[in-house]
Amino acid sequence: MVSPRLRLEPLCAGHAPEAVQVFDDIRLHRWTGGTPATLEELEAVYRRRSAGQSPDGRNGWLNWMLRRLTDGRLVGTVQATLSRPETGGIEAGLAWVIGSDHQRNGYGREGARAMADWLRAHGVHELTAHIHPRHRASIGIARALGLSATTEMADGEVVWQSRP
Repeated sequence: MVSPRLRLEPLCAGHAPEAVQVFDDIRLHRWTGGTPATLEELEAVYRRRSAGQSPDGRNGWLNWMLRRLTDGRLVGTVQATLSRPETGGIEAGLAWVIGSDHQRNGYGREGARAMADWLRAHGVHELTAHIHPRHRASIGIARALGLSATTEMADGEVVWQSRP
C-alpha cells in the first residue's frame, strides 16, 4: 500500500535490524509499559507476527512497516488483529507506533488511515483501538479514523470503536 508520503510494507523478520534502531527508545513505552526489545527479541516477534495468524488460528494478524517515500527511512509500524465476533462480520483491533524521532509529522495518522481504509475496503465490519486516556497523539489518530471513545476499559486503556 502507498499513501501520499508513506509505503506500507508487509512485516517480515528481515525488518528487525532496521526496526530495532527506530524502536530502541524507552520513550515509546511511556503509555504501554515494558522496555525496548533486543534485536533477537524483535526478530522472534516479527517471525511470529509475519505468520499472519495467532498460534491457535483464532486471530488474523496484519502488520505493516511504514517507510517514507522521499528517502526510504523506516518511521513506524501499524497493525491490525482480525477476529470474527459471534455477531458476524470481521473486527480489527488497530495499533500504531511511530519512532520518537519521526513523531509530530502526521505519519501515525497517515499510516493508520491507509491501513483503516484498506481494511474497510476488504470488508472489515468494525475497527477498535485501546488507548491510554492521556495519550493525546493516539486519541487524535483514533478520532481521525472515525473511532469514538466508549465507556469500556481494558488494562487501563479506553476502548475506541467504530462501525463503518
